[in-house]
Amino acid sequence: MAEISFGSDTSPRFQVAPLAPPRKNGRKGKRKYRRDPAPSRIAYRIQRLWLTPFVRKFVALGVPVIVAGLAAGWFLSSADRREATLQWITDVRGDFEQHPMFMVHMMAIDGVSEELAAKIRETASVDFPQSSFDLDLNAMHQRIAEMDAVKDVTIQVRKGGVLHVGVTERVPAIVWRGRGEVTLLDASGVRVSKVPARASRPDLPLVVGVGADKAIPEAVEIFQAAGPILDRMRGLVRMGERRWDIVLDRDQRILLPESDPIAALNRVIALDGLQDMLERDITTVDMRLSQRPTLRMAPKAGLVTDVKLEDGDGGS
Repeated sequence: MAEISFGSDTSPRFQVAPLAPPRKNGRKGKRKYRRDPAPSRIAYRIQRLWLTPFVRKFVALGVPVIVAGLAAGWFLSSADRREATLQWITDVRGDFEQHPMFMVHMMAIDGVSEELAAKIRETASVDFPQSSFDLDLNAMHQRIAEMDAVKDVTIQVRKGGVLHVGVTERVPAIVWRGRGEVTLLDASGVRVSKVPARASRPDLPLVVGVGADKAIPEAVEIFQAAGPILDRMRGLVRMGERRWDIVLDRDQRILLPESDPIAALNRVIALDGLQDMLERDITTVDMRLSQRPTLRMAPKAGLVTDVKLEDGDGGS
């Protein structure tokens, strides 16, 4: 600080006062510096690593799984603890499966006759009551579907402990005599059941011959087209596994061609309606050649005669 003094000549003189010494800090020790807020290189790399999705997922999911796996491995390292754990799981599962909610007490079969229902119960072979977890529905479905008389089947375990079996039964449409046995076939030619004799189903039409079972749809069409002569038909005979013969009463036969047998049958029916052809002494009506049908007369009636159908006779 500057001071002013006056001498004898009254002129002011300036004097500079010495500076006061700096104040000393009451705290002893070294002087502290401010910390740099920027992270260190290691801290920076750790922070960047933590921001990667893989590391975050590994810490959130992988670490707990590893810890749980180590704990489970340590727990199961003892044979006694393993055996006790397996026994506990078996007991819990058994109690759950044998709960009354899951028990099946009866079987209900819809859509079939009593005879077929009895065969289905025998094929299913289920002892009641039984847990639904012990039922092999796929194997049961396969066994029932393989039965000849079953066209389609559905199996369900319904409320109330009921094993419901819905069956679509094959409907017999034809009696087939071939290969030394008599068999019932449906309209598509699939086997329904075996019968001891033709007389067991006199209400169904008869087909005979090897390979007849492979042409049942065509045979059904022939029976449907027979119409006026259906009451006289005794059956169809498969010839050479290629074509059909219609067998009538009085030992008469209509030989149908291999192709388009329905048209040939319609021509015969038309001619019979106009001329009562089948009422005469004829043994065979050969329609294998559509342009030249032939009649074979009975021995007492004479020789083989060619019959030409006129336009008015219904043939073309």
